[in-house]
Amino acid sequence: MENCISNDRLSIMNNNRYCVIMCGGVGSRFWPFSKAAKPKQFIDFFGTGRSLLQMAFDRLQGIVPVDNIILITNESYEPLIKEQLPEIKSEQILLEPARRNTAPCIAWAAHHIKAINPDAKMMVAPSDHLIINVQQFQQSVIKAFEFIESRDALVTMGIKPSRPETGYGYIQVGEHIEGDFSAVKTFTEKPDEDLARVFLKSGEFFWNSGMFFWSADSILNALNACAPEVNAVFERGIQYFGTPQEREYIDSNFEACPSISIDFAVMEKAPNVYVETVDFGWNDLGTWRSLYEYSPKNKDGNVTQNCKALMFNSHNNIVAIKGDKLIVASGLDGYIVADVDDALLIVPLEEEQRIKQYVNDVKSKFGDKYL
Repeated sequence: MENCISNDRLSIMNNNRYCVIMCGGVGSRFWPFSKAAKPKQFIDFFGTGRSLLQMAFDRLQGIVPVDNIILITNESYEPLIKEQLPEIKSEQILLEPARRNTAPCIAWAAHHIKAINPDAKMMVAPSDHLIINVQQFQQSVIKAFEFIESRDALVTMGIKPSRPETGYGYIQVGEHIEGDFSAVKTFTEKPDEDLARVFLKSGEFFWNSGMFFWSADSILNALNACAPEVNAVFERGIQYFGTPQEREYIDSNFEACPSISIDFAVMEKAPNVYVETVDFGWNDLGTWRSLYEYSPKNKDGNVTQNCKALMFNSHNNIVAIKGDKLIVASGLDGYIVADVDDALLIVPLEEEQRIKQYVNDVKSKFGDKYL
């Protein structure tokens, strides 16, 4: 589905440019395909031979030197990363001893990168997004790097909305700066449907993609000003970053960080926040519905994810079966049917936001066996 496309501008790489790929999430809303042992970023959903993480890595080719790609993840996923990305060296993988959301994750990555290169400019990207137009994405990434290389700025990518989505955060654009860049006026977390429709109609609001650009200095200054309780944990051990003692310091101190997102910690508070408005076919693939929307469908609107299925009098379903099992179904309309190993999920698509709660209920009743 994704192909990196060559371009003259992409051939000129800047050794001060880094990318941090965050790949430690559990992806519980994709249960039972996404489980703790192998969450969604490590899964090949589209039968291309490349997982979501591998596709995220592929998109960076020609923009960021491979040696400047840093992956930050949970300790248990290091073997999966090394298996799927053999190009990555051990020292490029930062292993979090605990889950503390994106602000501590980004703070550690920024301190680590600055110790390596004080002039570093950083991109931060999730590992589980789908990008349809890779060439347009690459051009937008280059523009974002060029923007932060000429000013003290914190930049986020805002996606042109195509529907009144209630599952995403929104960014309202303010004063136009240049090209596709504007100051950010407001951030709004997941609105209800009525407000989302108002946002869509206004033309002033864009989906918050969770992709960021800044210099190491800019984000560390912003963390110090806006979230000192996060940054202090790393400042106390600043002499260890870039040395063999860094991992030991992190293992002993990381859990002291508050669990907080970079949006709440910094982006909604800092004065130098900008948005690059983009439209390159983006989806965060956070739910079964998002996978359904971006998968090829048959004449009845059914999606079968690389599996054998016979669907009778059934419409608008997504069926995902792992292994050689055959499913035969009749009379289903708008359902998720997902069967993996020892777990079977059958849920209406309209209830997909409740899957996370169902997973919590499974854990409460049966422990971690099915997770």
